[in-house]
Amino acid sequence: MSQRVKVAGVGMIPFTKPGASDDYPVMGETAARLALEDAGISYKDVQQAYVGYVYGDSTSGQAALYGLGLTGIPVVNVNNNCATGSSALFLARQAVAAGVVECALALGFEQMNPGALGSAFSDRPSPLKRFFKARKAMQGVDKMAPDAAQYFGGAGKEYAEQYGTRDETFAKISAKARIHAANNPYAVFRDLLSVEEIMASPHIYGPLTRYQCCPPTCGAAAAIICSEDFARKHGLNNTITIKAQAMTTDFESTLESESLRKLVGVDMAKAAADQVYEAAGIGPEDIQVVELHDCFTANELLTYEALGLTAEGTAEKFIWDGDNTYGGRVVTNPSGGLLSKGHPLGATGLAQCTELVWQLRGDAGLRQVAGARHGLQHNLGLGGACVVTLYSAD
Repeated sequence: MSQRVKVAGVGMIPFTKPGASDDYPVMGETAARLALEDAGISYKDVQQAYVGYVYGDSTSGQAALYGLGLTGIPVVNVNNNCATGSSALFLARQAVAAGVVECALALGFEQMNPGALGSAFSDRPSPLKRFFKARKAMQGVDKMAPDAAQYFGGAGKEYAEQYGTRDETFAKISAKARIHAANNPYAVFRDLLSVEEIMASPHIYGPLTRYQCCPPTCGAAAAIICSEDFARKHGLNNTITIKAQAMTTDFESTLESESLRKLVGVDMAKAAADQVYEAAGIGPEDIQVVELHDCFTANELLTYEALGLTAEGTAEKFIWDGDNTYGGRVVTNPSGGLLSKGHPLGATGLAQCTELVWQLRGDAGLRQVAGARHGLQHNLGLGGACVVTLYSAD
């Protein structure tokens, strides 16, 4: 029997540009403390902790949590590229659902450097070696463009060539992100940009311009995950349930189909979403709010279809009809998403969780999605991993 899993508390600090943040132990401790306060419990009530970060030494999770106390609990450090935060959440939820513990903490943080993502180790094979080889065979290598932008920009270009998607459509996603982030005090970029300004920014790769690429960001977020019995016993807010969750890694189609869209994880996303919908008995038509992995505008467009929010080949109409924002069918990234809220790699998945919990509680302020009852989260990392989580307000 699987325990009903609750999100009893969440916490998040404002995201900042590199160089403007506290050091990672302070950021992590602060976010975890906020989640504990939101839940109304002590760190001594936590039985396990899962801590995600990408750029950091081993046991950085302990360094962040020891400021809360030295209680002897297991602390597991997690690194799964950009899906790291949700991977920590996945492990915490799994431990509670299986009855191994009654209460677990999921924490994610990142202290990043300016500029495009790069490898921390140049003296050993890259874990993306297979992906690079496949990408090179399909579109070559542009030595002037950031590596990640070549993956996702190439995938966007492939989609646009098949369906005749206009460059303005991709830019419109970024304009929407800025509108949403304007109401988010935690977001890095809160100033509005027009489609014309976005398209006039320096070209990066494929349909992508600079304002269509997420910025390197520092930040932290956390969630308290517990059983329904634990929440009742401690008088906690038990209104938010993780109805279903799935993690997928790459399939043969990722590397063998000669498709850049598959190379950047659309099959992982679709498979995880399908598992979640089946397990929850809730379909995409029942979702009111989504936080999805918009590391680039191209990935947001591809993910609409992978998650079943709109039919294959219809993403452009979905965007221009305004079905991805307030007043439309489903509000995507009310936080501003990675494009405008920011993308501290290890924190992103838990920041998405935090936003959806606030939305389903009715605590999102000016960002509030009216009548939000079901929220969907999508967090993706190349190399690869994808975590999809469905939350419901009881």
